[in-house]
Amino acid sequence: MYLRKITGYASLVILSACTTYTPIKLPTKVSMPQSPDAIVVQPAQLPFDSLHKHIFNPADGFDSDELAMLAVANNPQLRQTRDSLGVVRAQAFAAGLLPDPQLGITADHPTNGGVGTMNAFNYNLSYDLNALLLRSSRKNVANFDTERINMELLWQEWQVVSQTKLLFTRITAQDALMQQLQAARNLWMQRYQASQHAMIAGNVTLDFASADFVALQNTDRQINELERNLVQNRASLNSLLGLAATAQVALVGEAHPLTLDAPAIFANIENRLITRPDLQALKSGYESQEEKYRGAVLAQFPALNVGVTRARDTAGLYTMGFGLSLSLPIFNRNRGNIAIEQATRKKLLNEYQNRLNSAHSEIALAVENLPLLQKQLQHTKQGVEALQKLAQRADEAYQAGNLAAPDYVRLQIGLLDKKTEAINLDEALMEQRIALETLLGPDLPELRSSK
Repeated sequence: MYLRKITGYASLVILSACTTYTPIKLPTKVSMPQSPDAIVVQPAQLPFDSLHKHIFNPADGFDSDELAMLAVANNPQLRQTRDSLGVVRAQAFAAGLLPDPQLGITADHPTNGGVGTMNAFNYNLSYDLNALLLRSSRKNVANFDTERINMELLWQEWQVVSQTKLLFTRITAQDALMQQLQAARNLWMQRYQASQHAMIAGNVTLDFASADFVALQNTDRQINELERNLVQNRASLNSLLGLAATAQVALVGEAHPLTLDAPAIFANIENRLITRPDLQALKSGYESQEEKYRGAVLAQFPALNVGVTRARDTAGLYTMGFGLSLSLPIFNRNRGNIAIEQATRKKLLNEYQNRLNSAHSEIALAVENLPLLQKQLQHTKQGVEALQKLAQRADEAYQAGNLAAPDYVRLQIGLLDKKTEAINLDEALMEQRIALETLLGPDLPELRSSK
């Protein structure tokens, strides 16, 4: 009777501590902001100094940093990764919980007994000591996995920031190029209309009038291509920000990546790289695997389960006993799992080394490309200045009738192409600087101080 009461009370306590189930229905409507104003940004909670110290004021448009703040706050892929971080944190919590004891109850009712027979019962309370032995290993694995996902999230946020700045740079460069092409088109349209009237009046020949038309068609072709690229880049930006495809985002200013020089970069390149979040994630993954390997080694020892029993047989005899079960490591000895974890550890070690090597090579290549792009941009700007002076003189000669129309058109098209080349090179140089800043990783002093 006493044991029944204990069992009943224990059942009530256990049930009262259980979590209740509440269903959540899947959404049936699209949930995408139609405007960036609908996105809530809290700068103090953003991960990088360049973001959480930046003033967020969308009233006058979005500069590259404000755009990056929007992306980090509302990017759909980042939200999924944050959900994954919540899952591994829950797993770490579960791994730290103590294993529950096991309670077994059996009852026997005699069906053909004589006088004096009664119902028999057996209560068995046991505990798996092996699960307790492996608890520290499981907990360490879960903690390292949590750190791995946390660093993967940080690296993904850094990639989103960089991708936002790249799209910002491309769109602003294309907007500048579009303004130039539209101005050129207006000029060619005016010239074409004037030459058409002059040709109808018999003042100019067909080749003179057709030269302006050829230039107009060439400019229209470039405008059409640029419009398609702008639409694609705008759509990519909206997707990155988690906005509806029709949302309009006003961009202002230009991207300002860090100014870096080769000696400063390579002076401390190894320390900078090992604190990069993706390498930190691989490091945590490797340490998690070390714990799995250690756990597999511990699991080769005999599994021990201990318990106590309280029983009564059908004759009314009460007994109190002690139980112990022990696996005999004769055939298996967990050798298969040990081999798997050991091979996986080697794989992760090589993966870390390869990522470190490739990161160093990518940075070296980016640093090498910067002077080349800077030199090409300088030469191209000099070419633009020279062509502008030549085009001004050619315009005067063309108006005076001293320069053939085809030659004049070729010179104007050459000037337009050179200006386009300068804009594209300036964009490429900016993108290369952003790429280099991305490869170096964010400045994380808290990680460096812990090493």
